[in-house]
Amino acid sequence: MKLAAGILFVAALFLPSYSKWEETGDNMFTIYLNGENVGVVGEEAQAEELLQAARRELVSGSDELVFMDVDMNLESAAVLWGKVDDAREIKARMRTVLAANIKETMQRSYVIKVNDYMANLASREEVEELLQAAVDQYNTQDKYQVELIHEDSREFDVLTAVITDTSKEEAKEPAVGSIPEIKGGVEAAFNEALTDVEPAGEKDFGDYELGLVNMSFAEEVEIVEAYLDVTQLTPLAQVIEEVIKEQEVNAVYEVVAGDTLSEISIKVNIPMDQIVAMNDALENENTTIRVGQELIITIPEPELSVDRQEARYYDEIYDAEVQYVDRDDWYTTQTRTIQEPHAGYRRVVAIISYRNDKETGREILKEELVMAAVPKIVERGTIVPPTYVKPISGGRLSSGFGRRNAPKKGASSYHKGVDWAVSTGTAVVASCGGTVVKAGWSSGYGYCVYINHPDGRQTRYAHLSKVLVSVGQNVSQGQRIALSGNTGVSTGPHLHFEMLINGTQVNPLNYF
Repeated sequence: MKLAAGILFVAALFLPSYSKWEETGDNMFTIYLNGENVGVVGEEAQAEELLQAARRELVSGSDELVFMDVDMNLESAAVLWGKVDDAREIKARMRTVLAANIKETMQRSYVIKVNDYMANLASREEVEELLQAAVDQYNTQDKYQVELIHEDSREFDVLTAVITDTSKEEAKEPAVGSIPEIKGGVEAAFNEALTDVEPAGEKDFGDYELGLVNMSFAEEVEIVEAYLDVTQLTPLAQVIEEVIKEQEVNAVYEVVAGDTLSEISIKVNIPMDQIVAMNDALENENTTIRVGQELIITIPEPELSVDRQEARYYDEIYDAEVQYVDRDDWYTTQTRTIQEPHAGYRRVVAIISYRNDKETGREILKEELVMAAVPKIVERGTIVPPTYVKPISGGRLSSGFGRRNAPKKGASSYHKGVDWAVSTGTAVVASCGGTVVKAGWSSGYGYCVYINHPDGRQTRYAHLSKVLVSVGQNVSQGQRIALSGNTGVSTGPHLHFEMLINGTQVNPLNYF
């Protein structure tokens, strides 16, 4: 018994693979990780340290964010004699169990947002390649480069994109080994005086540096770092196609004075039939449009547009702007050309602004006239011409304008007006404002009213039952002038209406 006690004493002191026995509590811990036995340790804290070390080693060297199922339980016991496992072996077993229980891997990615468009790219390099592809469409001199910068004004870590001119950056850097020129004393003062006194001479055409002078993105570009599943990433080639390719976008065109549908079609480069199809207010290509009317047009635009300015030299034949001479005694429908135009010829250096391939502005820096253009001079009226409305409310169009079979003896076979069948006593109004020149009985017409209008036209209202105006009276458009009837050569109660231009009857339905 003495010998056995001595052996136990020596083993407890000198054998490290065995846990010391203490009366204070549990001193042996069996580790179960996700239900699997991975080893035995002598201290509870050692199990947690080994688990953390195993997790770090499993994901080390990767930019990915790894999620895994981790459920560690310890089965404790107080023993006098027990064997613990090697820490390296326990950690290796833990790595094996964790690797088999990885749930999903989240990759460090970049979300790019342009207006309402968003895409997920795998790396910052892919973001730069995408944006550079948009720039390189117009980067003919290969001197503009996309740069991602932090936007300090934002609460979150957001990147934005700018386009920098690398040639200017290179010009700022002095050559290696060069010594900057320093001027002082009398020389510096002399140079400063010359700068103040002698203004720079006017540039010649050859003094201008031509080509791209500026580039920028038309839309705000936002880039945010995120951890995403690989299945959520979009291939770079697909994003480049979606961002750079032109998409159909609805826009609004406001009609201006002088516009016609054919001219608008040329302006916006859209066929007329497509413009008609896109707008319910347009029945066909002959539909009348008015100033200020808004038309929906479809414009192809990419998700990300590039604004740029180019300095260009060109020779051109140009036309001077039309000059107008207003005539306050003419209607706006009256014009007369008093000087025919003649094209001019000039040499120009200009800054031309573009959004993608569409020109948005032009600033002339230098112009030399070889031959000045002669402007077209046009006289035009300022008085808005009168309008004409249907002189009766409702009614059935019973007889149109032109050749017909005489409805009764004494009636003409060529109808010089239009008839609306209405009940006797229906109100008749002036189709346009003017002066009454006849009001009373007329053979064939029965009771009638004639009105002369400011544009030289005359309207006639016949077969009335009662006349409500007198000769010489001025009436306004829509004013009641008579009641319909069945007087004169008539087959029934109706209103006969005529319009005369230069003394000749025309179809009034064409002038309402």
